[in-house]
Amino acid sequence: MASPKKRLQGLVAATITPMTEHGEINFSVIGQYVDYLVEEQGVKNIFVNGTTGEGLSLSISERRQVAEEWVTKGRNKLDQVVIHVGALSLKESQELAKHAAEIGADGIAVIAPFFLKPRNKDALIDFLKEVAAAAPAQPFYYYHIPALTGVQIRAEELLDGIQEKIPSFQGLKFSDTNLLDFGQCVDQNRERQLAFLFGVDEQLLSALVMGATGAVGSPTQINHPTQNSIGKELSLPHSPFLLTGSKCEWRTIKRNHSVTLFVDTSANILICSFIWSPEVSWGNDMGLLYSEIYQLCGQTRFWSVPDQSHHDSGIWDSNGPTPASTAESLQGVY
Repeated sequence: MASPKKRLQGLVAATITPMTEHGEINFSVIGQYVDYLVEEQGVKNIFVNGTTGEGLSLSISERRQVAEEWVTKGRNKLDQVVIHVGALSLKESQELAKHAAEIGADGIAVIAPFFLKPRNKDALIDFLKEVAAAAPAQPFYYYHIPALTGVQIRAEELLDGIQEKIPSFQGLKFSDTNLLDFGQCVDQNRERQLAFLFGVDEQLLSALVMGATGAVGSPTQINHPTQNSIGKELSLPHSPFLLTGSKCEWRTIKRNHSVTLFVDTSANILICSFIWSPEVSWGNDMGLLYSEIYQLCGQTRFWSVPDQSHHDSGIWDSNGPTPASTAESLQGVY
């Protein structure tokens, strides 16, 4: 069975593919890119040729060259380089998997084929199994992104028994907004030491509550203190609520639901992420929680992330928040 040098966890940068103004890959800046991630952002794991890197818009030759450059420039600097090798053609995907192994990548990831789509779990696993077999010593990750592939097979269903068919399987990059599916993935596979990497930046706090072991995304590459503090938190063995520094901290209130509060005291911002049980009444329960949250945190600005579509900020007092407009809420907050 494939075994990575260490478990893939924490922040994983989904790298862009740098291009020249003429549409050619700008390989000359990848070394600088590595140094920026490591030295400026403290990020040492990367995900290459994925959605952010526009891997499926590159030729096979370009994908190979990009992978080689990241592995070469990242040697002795990066902890793990995971290469996305998914393609519509099984043979091309196998070729990319073999190449990743040959150049010394630390793992490979594959999305579901999305033109002639697999209709069920067994068909999808058969495809993934063939790709994994081309590089059997490589840790293998499934890249779940149904919004782009159109393959609506639940990740929780796919994980059931997958390691028996794909021994190198090490985890999941979950890029979907279905937190119920993600939570079931984590809950039903706790004993298997899999990597549960969350890929929807707007819902990361909620995913952490549910047991995400890492995050793959683009904001990991931007110098944002809140994101970096979350990254430090992810790198620690934890129940997900620990102090991460003098300026940023996690606080929680739990009743028959969970409210996750990430408090950036340097910016006087309160970030809330709500995980609700089906029986919870938003109005009644939030009314009970408002004064408690206010007393606990004493913050006057807040950023609420109950789901991907809500980004509200405003004035927070003992009666609860008074939301501002979306445009105002984003300005200077995130």
